[in-house]
Amino acid sequence: MAAVAPSSASAPAPSPSFLALEPQLQRDFQQKVQRVRKSRAAKEELTPGVVYIGHLPRGLCEPQIHQYFEQFGTVTRLRLSRSKKTGTSKGYGFIEFESDDVAKIVADTMNNYLFSERLLKCQFIAPERVHKNLFKNSNRIFRKPSQPAVRRYNRIRSLVQKAKMTKQLLRKEKLLRKRLAEKGLDYDFPGFAAQERSLKRKKVKTSKESEVDISLSSQDPTPVCTPTVLEHRRAAQVDSDAEDNEITLKVPLASTKNSVPRTKKHPRKRPNLKKRK
Repeated sequence: MAAVAPSSASAPAPSPSFLALEPQLQRDFQQKVQRVRKSRAAKEELTPGVVYIGHLPRGLCEPQIHQYFEQFGTVTRLRLSRSKKTGTSKGYGFIEFESDDVAKIVADTMNNYLFSERLLKCQFIAPERVHKNLFKNSNRIFRKPSQPAVRRYNRIRSLVQKAKMTKQLLRKEKLLRKRLAEKGLDYDFPGFAAQERSLKRKKVKTSKESEVDISLSSQDPTPVCTPTVLEHRRAAQVDSDAEDNEITLKVPLASTKNSVPRTKKHPRKRPNLKKRK
């Protein structure tokens, strides 16, 4: 009989164990992969590119702009120019892409692009022209000012606050005039002091008129009859007489065409053909 081969010779060799089944080997493998990726990224360093975007619609804010331009590539930073007083958008901003090649493509593609009834203006900015503080605090969430300058200026003030404000304005104006005089400039301007004087004069005039009206009133129990009062009374009577002017009505003269009576138009007589026959 032929000898039977041992079963161990015919059986296949044991396969190596999977990496997922051995945690230590799995960790070593993942670390090697990360090292390779980092080395590749270090070799292929991407230079960022900045794009200027103008004529932006008013409704667009940072999240919408970031979401729209992320279709071209990775957006690293975004800066939308806003007003410091009101917080509204000024209509232009700057976007930084991870690669300058992507930034150039965006500038060429989106320039003069009709977006929400506006033509966008896009321009690639060279790295040497980008300011170092261009994207300063760009990652900070924008918060609208709680008290804009317009609201602070137009708020209702009390009499004490108004007096304090006028006092400060007059003090600043006085210092300005002093500086001009020290520099030898003979320049005179009305300023806030003239406004203050005119207001005081108006107040004095109104007070005098009210006093005269009170003295001239006949309803007082003891009317004052002094020479000055009589003169004021006569002047008031003269003014009232001068104001009562006669009203004359001017009637337009009748024209020659209207004066001639119009003749009545008689109906035209038609010839009777029957009688002629």
